[in-house]
Amino acid sequence: MARYTGPACRLCRREGEKLFLKGSRCFSPKCSFEKRGFVPGQHGRTNQGRSDRESVYGQQLRAKQRARRVYGILERQFRHYYGVALRTRGMTGLNLLVTLESRLDNVIFRMGLAENRAQARQLVNHGHFRINGRRADIPSMLVKQGDVISISETSKGDTYFKELSDVAEKRPCAAWLDRDLKNLTGKVLRLPERAEIDGNINEQLIVEYYSR
Repeated sequence: MARYTGPACRLCRREGEKLFLKGSRCFSPKCSFEKRGFVPGQHGRTNQGRSDRESVYGQQLRAKQRARRVYGILERQFRHYYGVALRTRGMTGLNLLVTLESRLDNVIFRMGLAENRAQARQLVNHGHFRINGRRADIPSMLVKQGDVISISETSKGDTYFKELSDVAEKRPCAAWLDRDLKNLTGKVLRLPERAEIDGNINEQLIVEYYSR
């Protein structure tokens, strides 16, 4: 599956806010957004302060791009998720966010087993995780209520997972998930509610963008 391989901090600068794509680095003085918070490009500095004059289409586009970049998804797959949300009973915008939150790489991140979604995606790609005892190496796999996520036996000997219990203890775990750091396992208690999905994402603008 294709993925964005460019500089992550450039995406934050383009959206005009921190997307926390690099985990703990985003909270340190090394964060590029703190040094260069303006839009990238040769006209970045001169375009500062013009977001208040953005068109309706521009606002819709930025909402969609912000969501894509937060979850690390390219346009084609994001459009597919929107199509699934549109065909599902209920509010399309909320269905879209719940689908994005249900991705395996996001769930690993929400459990605190990875510092950011990019790292979670890499860990999944390398086959370190199991869902209900079966190998799961596709980051876009969608989990469901009751699924149990665990570390493969061969991976438990890796240095990263040996030290993970102490490191992950300092990271929060989403309320709709459960984790056992001693055994490095987790369970999906239920699907998330809108109030439990953080991030500055306006799903209504995304729906409006695709409804044009």
